Amino acid sequence: MNEILWPTIDSEHLIVDSKQMLILEKEMFSAGMPQEALMEKAGIQISRWLLKKKSILKQGITVFIGPGHNGGDGAVIARELFLKGFNVKVWCPFPIKKTLTNNHLNYLTSIGVTKLVEPPDANGKELWIDAVFGNNQTRKVDKKIIKLFNQKFHKKSGKVISIDIPTGLCPDKGEPFLDDAVKADYTLVIGLYKIGLTQDSALPFIGELHHIDIGVPINKLLKIEKKVFKIAYSDLKNIDLPSLPKNSNKYRRGRTLLIAGSEKYPGAAYLALKGAISSGAGYISAVLPELVAESIWQVSPEIVLKETMQSNQNGNASLFSALKNIDLSAFDSVAVGPGIGIDNDDWQKSKEYLMDYEGLLILDADALNRISESKLGANFFLERKFKTWITPHSIEFRRLFPNITSATNLGLAIDAAKEFNISILFKGANSIVADNKKVWQLFGTDSQTARAGLGDLLSGFIAGSSAIDLTSCGKVTTEFFAKYVLLHSFAASKCKKGSNASAIGDELSKLMRIIKMRQIS
Repeated sequence: MNEILWPTIDSEHLIVDSKQMLILEKEMFSAGMPQEALMEKAGIQISRWLLKKKSILKQGITVFIGPGHNGGDGAVIARELFLKGFNVKVWCPFPIKKTLTNNHLNYLTSIGVTKLVEPPDANGKELWIDAVFGNNQTRKVDKKIIKLFNQKFHKKSGKVISIDIPTGLCPDKGEPFLDDAVKADYTLVIGLYKIGLTQDSALPFIGELHHIDIGVPINKLLKIEKKVFKIAYSDLKNIDLPSLPKNSNKYRRGRTLLIAGSEKYPGAAYLALKGAISSGAGYISAVLPELVAESIWQVSPEIVLKETMQSNQNGNASLFSALKNIDLSAFDSVAVGPGIGIDNDDWQKSKEYLMDYEGLLILDADALNRISESKLGANFFLERKFKTWITPHSIEFRRLFPNITSATNLGLAIDAAKEFNISILFKGANSIVADNKKVWQLFGTDSQTARAGLGDLLSGFIAGSSAIDLTSCGKVTTEFFAKYVLLHSFAASKCKKGSNASAIGDELSKLMRIIKMRQIS
């Protein structure tokens, strides 16, 4: 795998599957780290985290101790909280299988911690800690345990905290093994983030996700294959985008072309252009439907209108008549798709112009839908020999790649990127950016900002930003793609004027200026 420059390779950013985590732990044990020491460290670190939230501890704590080492972590937590003066009880829903966990449990009872014989009452106000199975769970769990936890969760009579993985949730798929899984207010992740926890499907179960650092050595992290990186708003402070020379003119500050809109969807064109303008690109051109072209000078007079598109009888845009008159090689990036509608005959005639374009081609929305309905289908990407970025949501993805199957959106994005040699943004609550070697997954972004039009704004912003950076660097990698997506999401979350796409475009302009000025200073 090529060198990852952003974000940092550390336990806060790496995402692994359950098998990778087990291998990592075994390597630490074989290098001399005692299992007892790792369990102590995990339990004590979690206890310290809990002691910073004393308000959820004051009504008492009940720890559900599982049969394995996750239960051992829970026993250490119970011990530490008891020694700090809190009312702690434990319950073992299954026979204990690990000697180390059993030893911790015996010590708990010897110092006065109550070991419950019957299940605790879900109506109580105490905190419940789910330390039942964790990362090692591979199968369905007794429904009674999950039902009991979720009675507590829904009554909101006291918080529920899961250690590492909520019981009943697959650590790799992020879905319940059976019909349901424990719903937690907080999930405390030990060591490294597990892939299942960062999937959209896991969001109803994990609550707030927090990382518990157990000191995994950097030399072990560097050896992990198929690195997947979690990126969040906190990583914006380390974003580095190229700075352009102060004497660069508009043609050397990025040249991008947007092909967007139709009589049916004229608003998509305006929003895509708004996104491009917010990037700060020096020269923005557009191919627009006649309806939009007539008024664009009133809305965005800085846009250079290259051609207009006629519309078919259904109001969808026809690209061919415009593309045949444009020299695409004059542009660093070209974005196609927002609001153009579906016209298969037009796509068959116009696709060769896009296939032969040697710059960065960004395909969104209806461009992807046109490809999925065409004779070539996704093989368009294989026949096109130049850099291509695509931005599908889940429905568009399934249309494009009906033969790609995976248990998670992460797996789908990785497989499509590898098979078709493209960079892909798989849109979702936790969006994924991937190419054939690297993967970034957004996490902790603002789900309340999902609005119609944001995708159009993002397409234009990616087109403009990539054009600028192509001018400066000569090439852009998928790392740039991931940065643009995170910046767009952050601007949406910080927009104080509401979450409509136009207002977010204004916020994005401010953010880009701040980023660039920070780098200059």
